Amino acid sequence: MSLERVCRYRGLRELTISMAGRLVQRLADLQAEKPVVHMALTGGATVQPMYAALGNLAQTTALDPSRLELWWNSERYVPTTDLRRNSTQALTQIARSLPIVSAKVHPMPSSTGTSDPDEAAYIYAKELGDVTFDICLLGVGCDGHVASIYPDHPSMRLQSETTLSAIGVTNAPRDPPERVTLTLNTINRSSEVWLLASGTQKADIIARALRHDQTIPAGLVHGADTTYWFLDLEAAEKLPYYHCRF
Repeated sequence: MSLERVCRYRGLRELTISMAGRLVQRLADLQAEKPVVHMALTGGATVQPMYAALGNLAQTTALDPSRLELWWNSERYVPTTDLRRNSTQALTQIARSLPIVSAKVHPMPSSTGTSDPDEAAYIYAKELGDVTFDICLLGVGCDGHVASIYPDHPSMRLQSETTLSAIGVTNAPRDPPERVTLTLNTINRSSEVWLLASGTQKADIIARALRHDQTIPAGLVHGADTTYWFLDLEAAEKLPYYHCRF
C-alpha cells in the first residue's frame, strides 16, 4: 500500500518554497540512483510560484537538467501559441533560471495540427509508451478534480472503461472546455504523487480526498510507493491533528 504523508505550511509562500526545495533535492537524489528521471508537471495558479522557486533552487544543487524528462498530466486544448497552455506557463517559470533541454520536454499536442482532443491524446499516449513517472505533480481543484478529470463528468466515468494512458476531454466545466488528460491508471503508476492545495475554500474537498472519497478524482489518486500532500494551514483546517508525546 502507498505510504501517505501530509505536509502543512503556514501559508502559500512557505508551502511553495519548501515544496520546491524538497522537489529539487528529491530529483537530485533520484538522479544519483538512475540515469534518467521522469516527472509529470501540472497546471493551475497555485503551482506557478513553486515552478519559479524550483528553477532558482535547482542552480544550487546537483540536479542535471539533461537527465530530466518533463511531461504533463493535463493540457488545455488550444493553439500552440496560446499562453493559457500549462506547458507554456510552467516552462516560462522554470526556464528563467534552469537550462531546460528541449529534447527532454514532452508537451501535450495542441489544437494546432490535430483535429480534436482525442487525436491529441492518442498521439501523447504513443509518445508516452510505457514510461512510468518517478514523480507526478498534481493540483487539486475546489471540486476535487485533478489533471482534467472532473467529478460527475464523463472524464471521470471513462476512467473505469479505458485502458488508454491519455484521453480527450470535451465539455469540461472549466474554460476552455476541450482538454487532454492522463488517466488515473497512468497517474497512479507513478512512483510518487505530490499533490498541493491552498486556501480555506479547498478545506472540505481535501478532507474528503484524504478519506479516499471515491466520488471525487482527488480521492482516487495515489503514488505506487508514496503520496505527498502539500497543504497550507487553511487547506488543511478540516484534517485531524495528532500531537505525539514521547
